[in-house]
Amino acid sequence: MRSGSRPGEAARAYLILGLASLLVLAPYALSVLTSFTTPQQYFTRPPLALPDPPTAENYLALGQAGFGRAALVTALVVAFLLLGQIVFSAMAAFAFAHLRFRGRDALFWAYLATLMVPPVTAVVPWYLIMGALGLRGTFWALVLPYVLGSPYAVYLLREHFRQIPEELITAARLDGASTFDVFYHVIMPVSRPVLATLALITVVANWNSFLWPLIATAGPKWQVLSVATANLQSREAGNWTLVTAATTVAILPLLVCFLLAGRGLVRSIALTGLK
Repeated sequence: MRSGSRPGEAARAYLILGLASLLVLAPYALSVLTSFTTPQQYFTRPPLALPDPPTAENYLALGQAGFGRAALVTALVVAFLLLGQIVFSAMAAFAFAHLRFRGRDALFWAYLATLMVPPVTAVVPWYLIMGALGLRGTFWALVLPYVLGSPYAVYLLREHFRQIPEELITAARLDGASTFDVFYHVIMPVSRPVLATLALITVVANWNSFLWPLIATAGPKWQVLSVATANLQSREAGNWTLVTAATTVAILPLLVCFLLAGRGLVRSIALTGLK
């Protein structure tokens, strides 16, 4: 009886997952379809009708509106922040996990307590700091507040580093390894799964960042995709085909990133261990 009920349970589980996936993916699919239609088709045909014929004029219009530059600026900002988050968060987490110094735990918990403070409260102080440094409206204003790590990243890496056997570190020190050698040649190689997870979280979070780029910069020179999309939506309020093309351009890199890294990320977390 129990063995006979398993196929039915699996079928119900797949049905529920399929319906949930449909609800999640349907708006994105509709957005992509709309981006390949003309305004005339959009207002005269049913919303779920396929483009007939499909057109790329919305994407060509985005190129003329400077979305190519916004995409490059966004990619540059994300790459810079990704490198900074991985390097500085890993170094801080290693210090909190394996180095001995006075006030270590108190400093860590004080730093972690900043997670309870809404990020929006730091916008005005950072805006004043960037203005005092003469960096407002520049690339550095976009990256400096976040490039030196984050409490969440430090906490995530610290908890992982604490699970690494102390015997590995002791053996490396007996072989003459310095603190940096232990960090670079012992800690980092065995932490690739959690580093990959942090990298994916960092890319998604910073690719969609909106409030600080909106405040820190003005004009098209250092405009990121999220701000460019919002400006386009306010400027072209009735042209939804152009707006959906902009959102598709903004989402596509994240989708490609997940398709390329998602399966390997899950496999690395499931199969990689300390030997």
